Amino acid sequence: MRSCAEFNKRPSQAVFTLRELRQLPYSAVNELSFLKASFGSLFVLAALIALWWATSHAGWVSRVFLPTPEATLASLREGLFGGELGAFTLATVGRMVEGWLLASVVGVALGALIGISPTARAYLQPTLEFVRPLPASALLPLAISVFGLNPAMVLAVVAFGAMWPVLLATVHGFANVEPRLLEVARCLQLGRAAFVWKVGLPNALPDILAGMRLSLTVSLIVAVVGEMIASQSGLGQAILLAARAFRASELFAGIVLLGAIGFASNALLGFAERRLLKWQTP
Repeated sequence: MRSCAEFNKRPSQAVFTLRELRQLPYSAVNELSFLKASFGSLFVLAALIALWWATSHAGWVSRVFLPTPEATLASLREGLFGGELGAFTLATVGRMVEGWLLASVVGVALGALIGISPTARAYLQPTLEFVRPLPASALLPLAISVFGLNPAMVLAVVAFGAMWPVLLATVHGFANVEPRLLEVARCLQLGRAAFVWKVGLPNALPDILAGMRLSLTVSLIVAVVGEMIASQSGLGQAILLAARAFRASELFAGIVLLGAIGFASNALLGFAERRLLKWQTP
């Protein structure tokens, strides 16, 4: 083992060696970690499917409640290519995306207005913390009385439920701008709009994107619940009708589709987040 005196004799070489060890293998280590995580996830998924197959074929749970994976796959294929499951999926995805986009626009706009003003934060923060925990599904009866049983009601509830993660993340991002950036903005005499666009928004972008990813999941959940309660066409209604008719394979096919939608939407938004925040990587 080398002593401290030996390193002191060659400080530049020691620093270069540490830099090599930290920088050169970085991409390889990241790639290896990603492969390990991917194989681990696939192994867990395969184990769950194997457990499902064994449980259903062994009769530990009645097939009225737990269909076999083969029956679920057959119902999924039949519903997508010969039934109405494809149309129901498009309807649910459409409500999810529309509500999420509306929630993102409103959440970022309100969050920026509140976040740049310490006075507004002081006055509105308690109210936001009071309203935020309210489940959007609990407001469905109120929304039905205001909008009626129509797609606009479901869209309003989805947007309301999905707005809060974006709103609070935007407020946090704007409220925690680097003090040196505030001093630079004062020296440059930036106006309120210029400060929001050139300083506040780039600083809050990581928080906003994280809030939007959480908001996308909430919008899917609320869209499905709204379809179940308001009897709107979509995967929520299809799952509810399959459950009432004890069509377990169709019920599980809808659940599998919901999982696939959530996984795909989160992966796409994660890819967009990495691209938009590429400037942060060293």
